[in-house]
Amino acid sequence: MKISVELTLSPLQDDFESSIVHFIKKLRASGLKVKENPLSTQVYGDYDEVMKVLNAEIKEAFELIENGVMAVKIVKTDRYDYDPDF
Repeated sequence: MKISVELTLSPLQDDFESSIVHFIKKLRASGLKVKENPLSTQVYGDYDEVMKVLNAEIKEAFELIENGVMAVKIVKTDRYDYDPDF
């Protein structure tokens, strides 16, 4: 089953940028389809593969920050090629 996942990592600390960049670079290196925008990162692929990567990378991201929030949305379809027609 294909999924699309939107992630927003919000470290609750002054030095937050490096932990976000590290998280995104790890997702890029995973081999999954990844897109970023100023507000979130999207990951696309097979459910089991995506969730395996996210399980490891979210855990590492939380270990590297003192406090933080990870917002996650999961859609049951691969929306990587979505192009608005309006």
